Amino acid sequence: MNASPDNPGLKNWLSILVLGVIWGGAFLSSKIALGGIGLWWVAAGRVSIAAVALIILSSLMGQGVHRIRDMRSWLFVGSFGFIATASAMALLSWGQQHVSSAFAGVTMGAIPLLILPLAAVFSKDEGIGPRRIAGFCLGFVGLLVLVGPKAFTSSGADLETLGRLACFGTALLYSVGSIITRRSPSMPPLAFSAAALLVGSIFLLPLAFWFEGAPPRLGNTAGYALIYAALVPTAIGAVMRVNIIRSAGSVFMSLTSYLVPVWAVIFGMLILGEQITSTMIFGMILILLGIGLSQSRALMTMFKR
Repeated sequence: MNASPDNPGLKNWLSILVLGVIWGGAFLSSKIALGGIGLWWVAAGRVSIAAVALIILSSLMGQGVHRIRDMRSWLFVGSFGFIATASAMALLSWGQQHVSSAFAGVTMGAIPLLILPLAAVFSKDEGIGPRRIAGFCLGFVGLLVLVGPKAFTSSGADLETLGRLACFGTALLYSVGSIITRRSPSMPPLAFSAAALLVGSIFLLPLAFWFEGAPPRLGNTAGYALIYAALVPTAIGAVMRVNIIRSAGSVFMSLTSYLVPVWAVIFGMLILGEQITSTMIFGMILILLGIGLSQSRALMTMFKR
């Protein structure tokens, strides 16, 4: 049976779990990259390196950018590349200079809640009902518990309020990008991802040159971390994201926003030696319960087989 928003199927469930791991680890690689590279070049470098990798891969697999032929398809790809890649990364890069990383994480966790009304209007086939709304709300409460009160502690930055608005705006742009992907004309996922990243690069590279000058050298720890962030969370993550949205819907895909902080905490414990408190465990349980509630009908259908 083909996957759908009402029945995502085992493949898509495994995909969002893997994507949660990939994007959860992206925080660590980005943190290492930012230790030696400016914010703008981290954003532009991730997108540009990922674009080159996917353009080559898509061409080798017969899903090159040349497969996007009509103007309507390019309109969707261009809109996604500008809104959910270039604008979102630029806004988040600027906002993170003025807010705590915990607050940025909470605003990214609001993506499922922002997608719900957008999907109800622009993607009605995804079936927004009381269980999904309740499940997403429960998941967001779990995220707040997981991150803790530190998310709302003032960073002391002069432009903190604008920084917080920038982070919220980023979450909104990502949400709009998911709807654009869902409603876009049929095209090879690799071609869509490669073209969108290419559009993002066209906008981000000039900004990086403008704010930070010549590109940094990549032959060091920060550079290797940037290359990893570009090839795995950005390039591979982009293809997986498009596949999930096209088959299971933007609402289902948004569940990764709850899985990412869970994996980020786990990686922090395993790699950085950070401690996990009982409150954090409770928060993770609430997140998983929220995911289960929002997808309870699909889960029951899958396990009955």
